[in-house]
Amino acid sequence: MANQGGYGNIMLQARRMQGQIKTLQDQLAEQTFEGSAGGGLVKVVVNGRQKVSRIEINPEAINPDDLAELSDLLVAACNMAIGASQEHSQAEMKKITGGLHLPGLF
Repeated sequence: MANQGGYGNIMLQARRMQGQIKTLQDQLAEQTFEGSAGGGLVKVVVNGRQKVSRIEINPEAINPDDLAELSDLLVAACNMAIGASQEHSQAEMKKITGGLHLPGLF
């Protein structure tokens, strides 16, 4: 009998955690993270689910003779924004799971 109570408690905790994760995912979709490169010549904004929502390019960043540099700036800004978003998401998930790594959860 005691095992059933323990199992029921675990299931209740799992359902509660699942609800908290869903709430976190909804909140993350609304949060934004910015990455910039080239001293602010290029800015990229992503949400907490790592989806790009905006790219800003200062006209000074555009050199038709060196588009590879602009490409590098865009990649750097994207990676910075995505990295900030992932870091934040992982920190928030850790709060919910208590640091327990649950593959496939997020």
